[in-house]
Amino acid sequence: MSDTRRLPGLKGFKHLKTGGPAGENLSLLVMLVLLVVVFAIASPRFLTGANLGSMGFQMPLLGLLTLAMLAPILSGGLNLAIVYTANISGLTLAWTLMQFGGPEAGIPAFILGCALAVIVGALAGAVMGGVVAYVGAHPILVSLAMMIFLRGLGEFLTRGGDISGFPDHMHTLGHGSVMGIPVPLILFAVIALGWHVLLRRTPHGFSVYMTGSNLKAVEYAGLNAKRTLVLIYTLSGVLCAIAGILMAARFSSVRVGHGEAMLLITVLACFLGGIDPFGGHGRVAPVILALVILQVLSSGLNLVGANQHLSTAVWGLFLIAVMVLRSGQIQRYIGLLSRKDT
Repeated sequence: MSDTRRLPGLKGFKHLKTGGPAGENLSLLVMLVLLVVVFAIASPRFLTGANLGSMGFQMPLLGLLTLAMLAPILSGGLNLAIVYTANISGLTLAWTLMQFGGPEAGIPAFILGCALAVIVGALAGAVMGGVVAYVGAHPILVSLAMMIFLRGLGEFLTRGGDISGFPDHMHTLGHGSVMGIPVPLILFAVIALGWHVLLRRTPHGFSVYMTGSNLKAVEYAGLNAKRTLVLIYTLSGVLCAIAGILMAARFSSVRVGHGEAMLLITVLACFLGGIDPFGGHGRVAPVILALVILQVLSSGLNLVGANQHLSTAVWGLFLIAVMVLRSGQIQRYIGLLSRKDT
């Protein structure tokens, strides 16, 4: 059901939706169960603790970057700079640790490095949001320019190499477990829950959906659309920074270009999870289900001996199939067939 919250001046919104049918989650759950059954039959190692634990360590990084992509898409935009924002934030953490002895750096140095990394990520996002909001430039062009800038800056600072030699306590963040649950997965679950609450239960979240639905109507409603856009990209940058910190802990090194292949997969996860590419509609829960599906697909194909590049090809086919099934034309055909049957 659409949620317009009785705000004045909302005439002209295109079917503003902050929720979606339960069938959306159900269809993704059915797809997930089918994949699990197929791969469990194909490989006896699929449902083992080792493989499930491996998926629990791998998915959170992609999940954080996907959440960073989610809000800009909901607002009708896009953030192509998520990976390089994560990289430059990770470099900030690494540089800070190096100033305090590298492998000998203590927890206070790590906390300081994390804080500086988050500031850098937030600043990159705020700059993009400011240009989009106050200059009126297209988000794709703005984020592409930021991506190129951050990539060039990172390569200049590192001379194209990587930075390694981190303290042992960072290993817990990237590879530790609590009662058998991977620490990265716990971190992702907490952030995903917070992201859900922010988008669904706060005035800012409602403004995000409204901005993606009809920017002009938002302005007529008396809401500060420019502030909303700046905050969207700022928070996206914060999530990128957290992903960069986790990336450093997972790989035990930082390099410009780490995770570069994840950019398009985050877009795929958002669209597979039912996010409207034109903004204004989508939820966090289906996107998380989509992430699990993609991770199961990747791990399953790897266990049955398929080439790694085949996973990318299958992901692309998934996206095409989802777009076809969700197209209005297909739905009209289904409706016509249903009426004929009755």
